[in-house]
Amino acid sequence: MYCYQCEQTAKGQACTKIGVCGKQPEVAALQDLLVYALQGLSLVAVEARRAGVNDEAANVFTAKAMFSTLTNVNFDPERFLPLLRDCVTYREDLKAALAAKGVTPAWNEAAGFVPAPDLAGLVAQGQAHGIEKDPEPNADIKSLKQTVIYGIKGVAAYLDHAEILGQSDDSVYASIQELLADTLRLDLDLGAWVQRALDCGNANIRAMELLDAGNTGAYGHPEPTRVPLGARAGKAILISGHDLRDLELLLQQTEGTGVNIYTHGEMLPCHGYPELKKYGHFHGHYGTAWQNQLKEFSEFPGAILMTTNCIQKPSGAYMDNIFTTGLVGWPGVVHLEDKDFGPVIKRARELPGFAGDTDKGSVMVGFGRNAVMNVAGTVIDAVKGGAIRHFFLVAGCDGAKPGRNYYTEFVEKVPEDCVVLTLACGKFRFFDKQLGDIGGIPRLLDVGQCNDAYSAVKIALALAEAFECGVNDLPLSLVLSWYEQKAVAILLSLLALGVKDIRLGPSLPAFLTPNVLNHLVEHYDIKPITTPDEDLKTILG
Repeated sequence: MYCYQCEQTAKGQACTKIGVCGKQPEVAALQDLLVYALQGLSLVAVEARRAGVNDEAANVFTAKAMFSTLTNVNFDPERFLPLLRDCVTYREDLKAALAAKGVTPAWNEAAGFVPAPDLAGLVAQGQAHGIEKDPEPNADIKSLKQTVIYGIKGVAAYLDHAEILGQSDDSVYASIQELLADTLRLDLDLGAWVQRALDCGNANIRAMELLDAGNTGAYGHPEPTRVPLGARAGKAILISGHDLRDLELLLQQTEGTGVNIYTHGEMLPCHGYPELKKYGHFHGHYGTAWQNQLKEFSEFPGAILMTTNCIQKPSGAYMDNIFTTGLVGWPGVVHLEDKDFGPVIKRARELPGFAGDTDKGSVMVGFGRNAVMNVAGTVIDAVKGGAIRHFFLVAGCDGAKPGRNYYTEFVEKVPEDCVVLTLACGKFRFFDKQLGDIGGIPRLLDVGQCNDAYSAVKIALALAEAFECGVNDLPLSLVLSWYEQKAVAILLSLLALGVKDIRLGPSLPAFLTPNVLNHLVEHYDIKPITTPDEDLKTILG
């Protein structure tokens, strides 16, 4: 295997024997093969659109299948077999529709890929189409191609979340298929690939907008809400991942059963949505970020439901208590395909649950764009009056690799006349810090999940409009942590918006060559984090 798509890749270079995430070589090969097959499908889909043929099911499939190759989503090799078969079926149906119109292009070999009949053969095919087998001779172009592919995986994740809630836009599906098809080309120069990276960022902005519309349309705009970190006596289910629809279904199916529902990881912000927090048995939050689940899940006295992504190899202590749904998979873990969460509820009733009530404090969530902009006048007056000197968006993914304590220390050292906005699981480095407020405005504002990056962008754009300046002229600094491919998509979105002076850590992507990194430094002033003291001094002067 050869995989360097996440921040924790082995030695900061690539995982070549087994993934740091737990991914086995055969799964890595199957994921590479699925990406290759999707490149072929996309090539045909692009040609079909030109001829007036558009298969919505194939478009939705493209996003779902790409999402399944994102870090910490699907580790089950058997689950990739139907995805590969379906990919070829969609491709051949589009070819047939084109042939009926008299269109029979000379296809790239990816558009003629035929899956092997068995798992061993598929793994061998995947190994023949891995990253290091890309025929692109220019290392910098290859670097940007991979950046675009990883960005597409992030866009696909947001598209899948949005589509589940009834939101879609054919132009975004068209964009990711055009970009995937272009990754097969060898005739584009470096400038063209820089532009395609920005095109990916623009596609992601629209995908995040769709997801935002889906979330707020179904569940209302998040409201500032205090979430208990302690337990309530009784049976319990823990839900992790990102999917709001899965949470709603679980709340509906457990209503009146005496089973309490707790969030884990990036499900924490769900407590701020009016249509979710109305359930009386939706109690509180348990645990922290995804990388701590081995310890936290082992100690949880109930059943666990994993949605979307962020699963790790389950330990024997809770292997019988954990269930997956959607695109998530782990060999040996019970997968629930039809959204009937009866088996999770049954297991929760068999387990002891919490013996008594506990008080472990609380945290505030729900500071989405509506909540923040409702007090925009107060915020603007505080800035103009000198009460608020600077805003910091300290956001992104958390992870186990050393160096992430930087973000805890950074927030602790932010001066008292500054406000910290945060989103995604990186906030678990400091989410329970009591930073106080400035004139009634909390100094720590939880904007939501990584999926809510659109809210942060809208807040920044609204503030820029209010101050009659550009985003880069605001008293706002972005200090980001990254781990997987949704973070790559968000970074490309920020670059597409022209945002500069971003600090990124804890380490820079292994898939960026020195020349590509230099381009980002020269044109966007991206810089690696150093120390909290040095970075604060540079930012604040």
